[in-house]
Amino acid sequence: MVYRNHSIAIIGTGYVGLTTGACLSKLGHQVTCVDSDIKKIADIKAGVMPIHEEGLADIVMEGQLNGKLQFTSALLSAVADAEFVFLCLPTPPDESGFADLSAIRNVANEFRGRLNPGTIIINKSTVPVNSARMVEDLIDNRDVRVVSNPEFLREGSAVHDFFNPDRIVIGSDNLLAGEKVASLYLGTHCPIFITDPVSAESIKYMANAFLALKLSFVNQAADFCDAVGADITEVMRGLSFDPRIGSTFLNPGPGWGGSCFPKDTKALAAYAVHIGRPMTLIEEAIRSNEFHILRIAKLVDECAMNAIGVLSRIAILGLSFKANTDDVRESPALKILQILQDKFHNIVSYDPHAKGIDDTKYNRVGSLKLAVTDADLVVILTEWSEFADFEAAEYSDLMAGKTIVDARYVLDIDRFAKEGITIRSLGR
Repeated sequence: MVYRNHSIAIIGTGYVGLTTGACLSKLGHQVTCVDSDIKKIADIKAGVMPIHEEGLADIVMEGQLNGKLQFTSALLSAVADAEFVFLCLPTPPDESGFADLSAIRNVANEFRGRLNPGTIIINKSTVPVNSARMVEDLIDNRDVRVVSNPEFLREGSAVHDFFNPDRIVIGSDNLLAGEKVASLYLGTHCPIFITDPVSAESIKYMANAFLALKLSFVNQAADFCDAVGADITEVMRGLSFDPRIGSTFLNPGPGWGGSCFPKDTKALAAYAVHIGRPMTLIEEAIRSNEFHILRIAKLVDECAMNAIGVLSRIAILGLSFKANTDDVRESPALKILQILQDKFHNIVSYDPHAKGIDDTKYNRVGSLKLAVTDADLVVILTEWSEFADFEAAEYSDLMAGKTIVDARYVLDIDRFAKEGITIRSLGR
């Protein structure tokens, strides 16, 4: 069964919505992206992207030029003739850690009585189990199907991930509706797994929780290796040959953050407690991550005090939660910087793309060279290639001190040692 060139409405133009909408238009569908932020819509139309994603701006421009991609703030007109409506809305944690579904509820209430028979609503937002059923109840239309289709796009490589997915998960109680949603992705080549909505919703949470758990394990292992004198990079390399463990998500770092892992682990842990099935491993992963951020801040503190003490000029390299994205939400780099600012008052920071922060508050400068010049201590907290590509000799020439805390393990210790620079990382 083949379905092509369908009319699609995308509700929300964040990381997921804008990428999904643009890439679906690239596959040949007629797509209208909707956002209540009028200025944001105007900026996108003008080619100003609200997010940093490689290749996205070109696809958005191409889609607008060929008429396949439109942007509007008029919700109801956008969905009036849509065969498929994607919900790509924020679900931030509330005070108890539960996912706040108010944005989804509000949109679903707007849809009541306004959707054409046969419309399929596709929930791409990360939501607790039974959310598809909740949307169905709010819309109250037996001729409208609600399908779960969780996203697995990594910030910084979202366009690549859309066209080269590991799998596509679809949750539907109606097989035909599930197959129609699957057909939207013709042109991508991967396993398509159709299951029930509750299982699909659970898959998304479990995937993120498992990855966060894996990262927490690696970071704890780094601390262990630091205590016993082992090399964490060698230990993880040795583990990676075991196919039961795999080679991904074995890189230690300053902690995990971003828009997904912190929010989703807290939401899953809160919901598990709510149903009387607490997931203590996930709870511990959250606590472990919080402790690890403090541990990295302590390491930087120790290195700074060994330099010239509280008067040390510290250069923080990286503010986004990981490389190739401008997202600073729950960024461990920012958290570590904030901890250090309580003690050290001569800190500068640099990030090539980070958005949404007060540059003055973090004494942000405009280039890597400006940041490291006269620094008594350099701290790498985000793995931007720019930091690794900068020559060891250049660091040595510009810095006042001779120590770099590499919390991302991107620098070659031996190469820097030849320039008289000591690289300090946990477990290496």
